[in-house]
Amino acid sequence: MRVVVAGTPEVAVPTLDALMASEHEVVAVLTRPDAPLGRKRIMTPSPLAARAEALGVPVLKSAKPDEEVIRQLRELGVELGVVVAYGALLTQPVLDAIPHGWVNLHFSALPKWRGAAPLQRAVMAGERTSALTVFQLEAGLDTGPIYKSLPVELDQTKTSGELLDEFAVTGADLVVDVVDGIASAALVSVPQVGEPTHAAKLTRDDGHIDWHREAWLVSSHIRGVTPEPGARALIGEDWLKIHEIADAADAGIELAPGELGIVAKRLFVGTATTPIELLRVQPAGKQAMTAMDWWRGMSTRLAEGDRVTLA
Repeated sequence: MRVVVAGTPEVAVPTLDALMASEHEVVAVLTRPDAPLGRKRIMTPSPLAARAEALGVPVLKSAKPDEEVIRQLRELGVELGVVVAYGALLTQPVLDAIPHGWVNLHFSALPKWRGAAPLQRAVMAGERTSALTVFQLEAGLDTGPIYKSLPVELDQTKTSGELLDEFAVTGADLVVDVVDGIASAALVSVPQVGEPTHAAKLTRDDGHIDWHREAWLVSSHIRGVTPEPGARALIGEDWLKIHEIADAADAGIELAPGELGIVAKRLFVGTATTPIELLRVQPAGKQAMTAMDWWRGMSTRLAEGDRVTLA
C-alpha cells in the first residue's frame, strides 16, 4: 500500500522507520514547516522531516494542508495516510483526498483524553494504565472509529517524555499491524465507547506545581509536565524549574506544603501529606544542577532561622 506519514516531533520517527521496513511503500512525509530553534533561532526542519530526508523520502511541508497538498497526494498515488503528532487538524477535503483515508496513532485509551496532550494529562492525573490507539480520522477531534487498541502500564517513576519515547516505538508496530489489516481488508474499525475526556494542549501555566496536594498527585503532576512545559515553582519572585524528583515517604521529616528541609544531605519539599525529594533543579537564568548544589548557593544568602517555601 502507498502510504504518506504525517507528523512533526521525534515521536513520529519510529512509525516512519517501521513502515519503511514493512512491505508498504512510504511515498512521502507530510510535516510542519521548518521552525526557529535555539538561541540563534536557526530555521530547522522537524525531526520527522530530518529523518525522511536521511531516508530519501520526499517531504511535503505545510502548517495547514490545502488544495496544493491534496494535489501532491493525488499525484503521488497515496492510498492511506498515517498521522502521528502532526500538530494540525486535517480538513474534510484532505481526509477525503485519498482512497483509504487517514489513521492516527493516539497515546490514550480513546475516548478518554481526546486532544493534544493525552499521555501527559493521564500522567498528571496519576493514572496507572492507558492504551495506544490507532483509529480512523474524521472531522471531529479524535472521534473516529478504532482499528486497534493496546493497553499499556504507566510506570509511576517515569516522566511523560520517557513514556512517550517508549510508546512511540511500541505504537509504531501497532500502526504497521493496522496498515497490514487495512491493505488486506481483514480489519474493521469499531465505534468508540465510553465517556470522553479532553486533553488540552499543555501551556506554561500547567507547569506551576501546587504543593498543597497529596504527595502522589504532586509527583504525578511534575512527571506529567516533564520535559515540556516543565515543572516550576516560585521562590520569592523567581521561578525554579524542577527537572527530577523522588518519592520520599520515609524522609523522617515533617514539612508544611512547599517548605524546604534538609535531611542527611538530601533536600525535601513538603506537600499535603509526605515530603518529596528534589534531585535536580534549574534556577532562573542558570543551567540545571543538583538540588543540593542549588541549596548550598541559596543557603549563603539566608539569615539565621529563615524559612524557605516554594509557592
